[in-house]
Amino acid sequence: MTRDGPDRPREKLIAAKTAWAEERRAIAGRSGPADARRPPGQDIVSDWPVLDLGVRPLIDLRDWRMTVAGAIERPLTWRWADLMAAPQVDSVSDIHCVTGWSRLDNSWQGVATRHLARLVRPRSTAKHVVLHGYDGYTTNMTVEDFLRPDALLAHGWNGAPLPRDHGGPLRLVAPSRYFWKSAKWVRHVVFLEKDSPGFWEARGYHPTGDPWREQRYR
Repeated sequence: MTRDGPDRPREKLIAAKTAWAEERRAIAGRSGPADARRPPGQDIVSDWPVLDLGVRPLIDLRDWRMTVAGAIERPLTWRWADLMAAPQVDSVSDIHCVTGWSRLDNSWQGVATRHLARLVRPRSTAKHVVLHGYDGYTTNMTVEDFLRPDALLAHGWNGAPLPRDHGGPLRLVAPSRYFWKSAKWVRHVVFLEKDSPGFWEARGYHPTGDPWREQRYR
């Protein structure tokens, strides 16, 4: 694995987004009504804005690994060939970003999170999941949200490999939650008995992130 040169400073980005979160706290719940597919406070876009922490890992598929650990019966390490040998699914869903845009009808290709769970067998005490990206990003969610029927680990988008800028080679897609929960460049999945806030959750973002309830911030 290589990177786009040295890591760029994140302090300004973090400060700006933290301040933005503070300013937006009072807005939730005051926006207009949603339609059938557009949560409140969202605008429909046709492009796909790129949002990250300022680091976009360049990952050679020969070096790619994803591990699953924690409160499970069978820890797992996948190489790229293992991912591609797993049962593949096609799914169409919408993206809802906490910053206020939504993109409809995204076609994904990948592996259902429920299939992953069948392999690793989470213990009955496992209630939460934390995802780790190759860029150092983390985000948390409940096991229930991670295992929803429309959630998958996606390596394809609209019939082509998932672009690097959008988390390729592999990202989570959890359509029921704001898209900061759908971690990019996934390398490690941990099942936990107790919740552990991720990168933005520790900076004021909502632990659940339901776009239909405008759960943007705590």
